[in-house]
Amino acid sequence: MRNASVRLHVEQPLEPGQAVALERGQSNYLFGVMRLGVGDALSLFNGRDGEWRAVVSDAARRGGALEVVERTAPQGSLPDLWLLFAPVKKARTDFIVEKATEMGASRIAPVRTERTNAGRVRVDRLRSLAVEAAEQCGGTCVPEVEELRDLDAVLADWPQGRRLMFCDESLAGRASGLDGAPPETPWAVLIGPEGGFSEDERARLGGMEQSHPVSLGPRVLRSDTAAVAALALWQARLGDWSRAVRA
Repeated sequence: MRNASVRLHVEQPLEPGQAVALERGQSNYLFGVMRLGVGDALSLFNGRDGEWRAVVSDAARRGGALEVVERTAPQGSLPDLWLLFAPVKKARTDFIVEKATEMGASRIAPVRTERTNAGRVRVDRLRSLAVEAAEQCGGTCVPEVEELRDLDAVLADWPQGRRLMFCDESLAGRASGLDGAPPETPWAVLIGPEGGFSEDERARLGGMEQSHPVSLGPRVLRSDTAAVAALALWQARLGDWSRAVRA
């Protein structure tokens, strides 16, 4: 039996002896792209039951099957962190979703601001990208990916107990703004469009009780770069990166 370093997200419950029927796309990936065959091993996760070792029991390209053997890792968890971002060009939006998944966001929410240029978002595609990123990065969780909503509507329904890390490009060059921010509480990171937030949006965000306006360094960053920088800053100061360092 060849031990393949392949991970696959599935929807089915996972337990010893469980048979997992594969969708056509999954079969094509495992047997056409990764060249697995009957008896080869791989890892499965579903976001609920941890990570499991499974073996290929049927390598048919149009609908193969796996057999679950044993659990190899417990179910992990994600920080209670949302990423809100204004969609940009397709490839850059894809990048944001992939990197947000790798960096531990639990919810990814595209928002339409006054200066957002992208008029349409394919949420089904973004959800597939989040699954692929979770498979690649070794996580056992896949973040939720929300439908595109207007920023005004999102802020009108904002949860009272959730802090908002408002990445304001007008603060470039100042201190980050996260010193003394409370850890161990629900958070969200907000990234604006390529043209920046409007003055009305900036005033509204700055006036929110839960808002923490922050700088992302001395230079104004492109939206996809800003998303990665902001998530890294939050993780290092308040997230599970900082807990790992302290441990």
